[in-house]
Amino acid sequence: MSRKKFMTLPRHILEGEKDHPEATGELSDILNQIGLACKLISLEVNKAGLADIIGYTGDTNESGDEQKKLDMFAHNILLRALDHIGHFCVFASEEEEEIIHLPPHQKVGKYVLLFDPLDGSSNIDANVSIGTIFSIFQRESPGGSPGLLSDCLQEGYKQVAAGYIVYGSSTIFVYTAGHGHGVHGFTLDPAFGEFILSHDNIKIPPNGRVYSVNEGNYFHWNKGVKNYIKYLQSNLYEGKPYQGRYIGSMVADVHRTLLYGGIFMYPGDQRNPKGKLRLVYECNPIAFIIEEAGGIAISGKKRILELKPTSLHERTPVYMGSKEDVELVQKFMSDDDD
Repeated sequence: MSRKKFMTLPRHILEGEKDHPEATGELSDILNQIGLACKLISLEVNKAGLADIIGYTGDTNESGDEQKKLDMFAHNILLRALDHIGHFCVFASEEEEEIIHLPPHQKVGKYVLLFDPLDGSSNIDANVSIGTIFSIFQRESPGGSPGLLSDCLQEGYKQVAAGYIVYGSSTIFVYTAGHGHGVHGFTLDPAFGEFILSHDNIKIPPNGRVYSVNEGNYFHWNKGVKNYIKYLQSNLYEGKPYQGRYIGSMVADVHRTLLYGGIFMYPGDQRNPKGKLRLVYECNPIAFIIEEAGGIAISGKKRILELKPTSLHERTPVYMGSKEDVELVQKFMSDDDD
């Protein structure tokens, strides 16, 4: 039996920790707790059609989206799994307008967690793949006191870890601790409830045949993006036409791009100049993963991970995926596309 079959998520995290003698074990503890929370979310997602968990709550989040019941379930599970372990100073969630402080009786730590509890939740009722996205930073404010908004508004290159979990035909946990650690994927084995290494040291191909974008917005895009799409539609990739594949759940579209190559895009347009994806909750963590796997993530002319957030719910255009594909779309860009 191969060694991979014995490589669980906790063991992989622990072995990675051994490569860093200065490690305190706190980050390992955090990643394991996120894994536990996402097992619980996965269970609820899988029985959503049987339980009173689908549908809307009647509220909207800060981004203006109607909140689904499962959104808030995932949000609450992540907080309950992490707010008591003593490693965090502040949280921020796409489902909350402001930063989230720890309960007053809990120990304050040095880490910051930003998360989208259920990306693609508009697809819940249609049984389409959805996911959780998370981003971890070290605080910049003085230690010993509650974290500040400024701790949540750091440039993406300062992340110490990031990941996403896809709830689909199987549940897959993908994470990186950056800085050469690599990108690794773990599939949840339902037989004994453990994440098992299934995708070791993922490297995105240098180019790919698939482009992933909502072409329903085509007539609202700037000229550079339109010309890039026309180029793909009129050219061949290794003798075959390019393929458009768009699910509408960022984690699902990005996961396919990460494994098979190509490009994922959500451009700005005349109605939404900054696009619709959130910089701190979605673009920064995914860009951190894409770059660690050898790809590129840009907002147009600029690197996503170098953007300085100005608010928790700031949006940005995004183009990410295989190096050669993103470099090609960048050549089509004008200053208006940034």
